Amino acid sequence: MRDRNLIVSKPGHLEIVEEEVTPGPFRVRTLFSGVSAGTELSFVKNTNPALHHGFDTDLGLFGGPADDAFPVTRLGYMEVGVVTESDTPAVTTGTTVAMTYGHRTGWTGDPLRDRIVPLPADLDPMLGIYAAHMGPICANGLLHAAAARFGPAVRGLDDGVAGLRVAVTGAGVVGLLTALFARAHGAASVIVLDPSPERRAIAESLGLETLDTEGADPAVTLKTRWRHWPGDRGADVVFQCRGQASALQLALRLLRPQGTVIDLAFYQGGADAVRLGEEFHHNGLSLVCAQIGRVPRALAGSWDRERLSAATVDLLRRDGDAIRRHLITAVVPFDEAPALLDDLAARRRHEVQSVLSF
Repeated sequence: MRDRNLIVSKPGHLEIVEEEVTPGPFRVRTLFSGVSAGTELSFVKNTNPALHHGFDTDLGLFGGPADDAFPVTRLGYMEVGVVTESDTPAVTTGTTVAMTYGHRTGWTGDPLRDRIVPLPADLDPMLGIYAAHMGPICANGLLHAAAARFGPAVRGLDDGVAGLRVAVTGAGVVGLLTALFARAHGAASVIVLDPSPERRAIAESLGLETLDTEGADPAVTLKTRWRHWPGDRGADVVFQCRGQASALQLALRLLRPQGTVIDLAFYQGGADAVRLGEEFHHNGLSLVCAQIGRVPRALAGSWDRERLSAATVDLLRRDGDAIRRHLITAVVPFDEAPALLDDLAARRRHEVQSVLSF
């Protein structure tokens, strides 16, 4: 038996290769695999910083030569599959699960190594692409916003946004899911900002209010609308979800004094356009990186990835029909995956969420 796996064999070159199946506690047959365009295309285009600089995990520092980066043999982290055989009571044959094992036809899993999110029978399995990793990324943004307000006294994701005026910069997958999380958890107002009319239209199809970043100064527009008291206008919290330095600069400009940007973006080339001597300094702003590898330190004992996945499943049950209709814009057979990612990397094709079907 052999699995087929999508790899980046060298910069700009994608191919599907066959691999021997190793024995293990259980086997999964893949149904769907979601494409994370930002992260995955950084490997295709050779722009991911980890491809060029080594990362010392003990010191938490980049520096020195990178390890031999290619081939990239694990591409993707939004998989849904069916357990076809199991020798462990931890995983039941026939269960549909969300996991993070890359774009491949199957996987030999181990419950001591792999995250396994069993999907409820009433959930469209295609929506399960968000349950193991992408949804928790967005839920973790709300958790960081909650920790910024209440420290270790956080009770739930509502504490990050309930009753607040929330802006989301970027109408990609992360931005749209984060905006839906904010709405579901009681934000007083949610506005999604993006330069693309097509992406704003998708946000509006999800019932979200939008603002064009290419028109009149969006910071002036938003701060004119959102008044707290004299000299205090703007968003309580901004979720920055677009990997452009200009988007981070805009996020800072949208905030009320002493507001917080929760940053979920990935700046592959740095962020030279961010002007920390302006609004950041004069309005006393805060910038928090909500990196999925860490929940806020004070909450590590009560929150983990499993709890964030549970919150994601709740959101998918609430808004799943709209997400399926409007957010997933392409479903492509696995054999066409190299061409799809090549077109996305070259910007010959534009999708919000692409899904590979098996």
